[in-house]
Amino acid sequence: MRIVSCLLRMIALATLLALQPGVASAQGADEAFTRLGADSFSDTNRAIELLIVNAHPQAAAIIEALAAGRLLAGGGAVVIKTTDGKILDARTGSALAAEPAGLAPVRLNNGVRRTIQGALGGLGLLNPDPAKRISAAEAVFKSRDVALLPVLEGAIAKETDAKAKAALRQAQAAILVAKSDAPPFDRIAAIDVLRERGDQDALATLRSLPGDSSPALKEAQGRAVSAIEGKLALWRAGQNLWYGLSLGSVLLLAAIGLAITFGVMGVINMAHGEMVMLGAYTTFIVQEIIRTRFPGLFDYSLLIAVPLAFMVAGLVGIAIERGVIRFLYGRPLETLLATWGISLILQQAVRTAFGPTNREVGAPNFMSGAFEIGQLAITWNRLWIIVFAGLVFAALLAILKLTPIGLQMRAVTQNRRMASAMGIRTGRVDALTFGLGSGVAGLAGVALSQIDNVSPNLGQSYIIDSFMVVVFGGVGNLWGTLISAMTLGVANKLLEPYAGAVLGKIALLVFIILFIQKRPRGLFALKGRAVEA
Repeated sequence: MRIVSCLLRMIALATLLALQPGVASAQGADEAFTRLGADSFSDTNRAIELLIVNAHPQAAAIIEALAAGRLLAGGGAVVIKTTDGKILDARTGSALAAEPAGLAPVRLNNGVRRTIQGALGGLGLLNPDPAKRISAAEAVFKSRDVALLPVLEGAIAKETDAKAKAALRQAQAAILVAKSDAPPFDRIAAIDVLRERGDQDALATLRSLPGDSSPALKEAQGRAVSAIEGKLALWRAGQNLWYGLSLGSVLLLAAIGLAITFGVMGVINMAHGEMVMLGAYTTFIVQEIIRTRFPGLFDYSLLIAVPLAFMVAGLVGIAIERGVIRFLYGRPLETLLATWGISLILQQAVRTAFGPTNREVGAPNFMSGAFEIGQLAITWNRLWIIVFAGLVFAALLAILKLTPIGLQMRAVTQNRRMASAMGIRTGRVDALTFGLGSGVAGLAGVALSQIDNVSPNLGQSYIIDSFMVVVFGGVGNLWGTLISAMTLGVANKLLEPYAGAVLGKIALLVFIILFIQKRPRGLFALKGRAVEA
């Protein structure tokens, strides 16, 4: 520890030297390279100190290579062997045509490794890359190593990048807050810096203020803690709102096909969730084929799966309507029981074909990872699902408003008898409507495969929520389904922190029951169906 402490002081001195060009000693640097070739642990430690004290431009590269076992010395030469096999002169960083003879790796022991670790931590603050300086400052912020305070002061004085300078100041503030012998004015200023940072790490640092601090410090600490807690509460609410929108988009995808079939045909389709499941398994099959035969196309697997999932689920939906449901119109209880039986058959068929265990569906590169906006964590897969839900919604609106089959669907929805009297083949419309609704459910399965387990029970997780969305929004109304899905998704996520996931869902269910007592036809009721009743 004494070696590391002395080394950190050397880094501080190197920082000051770096601010005054021409001060670094060439003689000291030459001595460092001589000691690196001496094959002695004490000489290696001393060489590291000399490289830092003399602010050698290759110091960071040399120490990193030493830590990785890629620093070679012998015969008066010291070279760095890169990861791709190139040989660089350690003094200048220039490439050598051939590896000098008689080289051997510079040996390490635990003492040298500790010295290297301390050196790299301090040198990161002086790295030419602003991103690496910010990363080093974050590491210092968490470690709060008092010995690095002179290094931070020197680095702040020469820093030109605004983000890096802010990170350095925050690291400095984290050290000063806990430094009992620091001037009170500096500690209060440090509290203000942490208050401006305003994240969980800053809050934890402020709460670590010693209990014997002065009243002025405690007062400043209290104000800063209150301000940060209020800010974090707002960010948490924003995060829950984002989760709610994300959940709402999933509910929209799962329910929008049901809204079409329920609105046009009045069929309570308990097999709708299995259409979602078929879309997810279609995605799995597409990815399996691509993995084994065309691995270079994996990033396009979801784009390929989207039309295939629509076709598979749509054709199964048409077969169900033509083979079973068309014989049960006007008999809602029998329709419900028949579609429930179909859902069990489809689940068992999938279990037989693929097994009961979950299946892995990978995420393409463009849907992997996350990014942050302030304190909000935004995952790319959720963001793309929201975009996808919006595109599906717009496509359905276009179909219903701009195509002949859409016009016929709306006519049948409003008044089936009048539409039939006007020459519309309602049986054909019913089959195409059921196919369209099932196909959209298949698209939902493609999206859900990225955020949920692909298993035979996938659809059962969303069927009840889908009916809640449709009933609350208004049967057959797409805009009502959109508003209902987003409302229920956001309300669910906002209630969870206070009531829990289960009680939150129960509260929403009670709310919907009470709501439909006042508005039995939902938020946006279609005109015309009451005439048939």
